[in-house]
Amino acid sequence: MSLRVGSPVTGRVVALSAVPDPVFSQAMVGPGVAVEPVRAKADVVSPVDGKVVTLHPHAFVVATGDGAAVLVHLGIDTVKRKGEGFELHVVKGEEVRAGQRIVTWDPAEVEAAGFAPICPVIALDASADVLAGLALDADVTTNDALFDWSR
Repeated sequence: MSLRVGSPVTGRVVALSAVPDPVFSQAMVGPGVAVEPVRAKADVVSPVDGKVVTLHPHAFVVATGDGAAVLVHLGIDTVKRKGEGFELHVVKGEEVRAGQRIVTWDPAEVEAAGFAPICPVIALDASADVLAGLALDADVTTNDALFDWSR
């Protein structure tokens, strides 16, 4: 079985190694890709169908019914913003659909505040060999496929 993981934001897909944070760039939390977002206020959407199991203004995890969990992190060190500039549209425990709006943010504003707005999208508790079709160096819009996760 394969799980299609969609892009939470519009932008350009880059390798995790391009993320200016070793936790992500060295895939310590798991494999995946990152999206360099378009610098405009935008909605961030769920990458998969599932339940919101972790929810912070700057990051969230959606777990599918079979236990696959995808982390979306909005920018690097953005936890230091304490929620400023992020508007949540769901609550923890809510069931969501791929492409459903989770949070609204402005990557240009995040960048102006001194933070990298790049968005890692991580397959938690997975190994790199189960991800296929990574959309590296491609322009994507929200909900376009980033990769397929063999389950």
